[in-house]
Amino acid sequence: FTPSGIRMTYLVLARKWRPRSFDTLVGQDHVVRALTHALDTQRLHHAWLFTGTRGVGKTTLSRILAKSLNCETGITSKPCGLDAASNRGVEEMTQLLEQAVYAPSSGRYKVYMIDEVHMLTGHAFNAMLKTLEEPPAHVKFILATTDPQKIPVTVLSRCLQFNLKQMTVPAIVGHLQDILTQEEMQFELPALRLLAQAADGSMRDALSLSDQAIAYSAGDLSAQAVQAMLGTIDQRHLAQLLQALVAYDAQAIMGVADDLALRGLSYSGALADLATLLSRIAIEQRI
Repeated sequence: FTPSGIRMTYLVLARKWRPRSFDTLVGQDHVVRALTHALDTQRLHHAWLFTGTRGVGKTTLSRILAKSLNCETGITSKPCGLDAASNRGVEEMTQLLEQAVYAPSSGRYKVYMIDEVHMLTGHAFNAMLKTLEEPPAHVKFILATTDPQKIPVTVLSRCLQFNLKQMTVPAIVGHLQDILTQEEMQFELPALRLLAQAADGSMRDALSLSDQAIAYSAGDLSAQAVQAMLGTIDQRHLAQLLQALVAYDAQAIMGVADDLALRGLSYSGALADLATLLSRIAIEQRI
């Protein structure tokens, strides 16, 4: 509760812990290095394009970059957090770009942040292209997309493109560990690894799954609880299945399958985990 007695709204982890500076961004060092150097030397492109799968930091990077460009202390890679010209209103693209010729009433630049830019219509892309061809000095574009193949090459060629990598399991585990420690939550490292693997390279998904696991386990993130929540296969079952396959033991294979069915675990999930295990074994044998 607040001092006035109003109940505070719970903020999900993905929103509460969204990075607000380049220093706190995880897993995209190659992009952060390029952007901070460009800001520090003020070698600024007129259009940036961030590509990558969901939950890897495209929108977060866009917001930090916009803050850096319009920070009240000047163009900087370490923004103070005060954005001198923040307007997140959504208008028709053509009408929006018609206003680009006018200098900003406040702030240094007019920054156009367009998320999922590949969903724009052909007419909207044409309107954007006219501005990209001869951009006013006070206009900057920050675009983000999960599907760059749908963006016209004429637009792509005029943007500085950065492909954001999927998050590695160690990076996700480390970030979850930091957050849950600050949240004063009890957790087991194997539980965090399970969440990281289930997130499939997406930090946002990992944080959403963590919220779900906290609710499921009443704040005590054990590997057993997370495994039950995710419906993942115990390593013991995988070992039994692999041994049965090697031994050509059909009866043992059916026994493992029956056990999975009794526990409500999916066969497709078991096969996916088995494929991952076999892939790791093959890589280790090659090394």
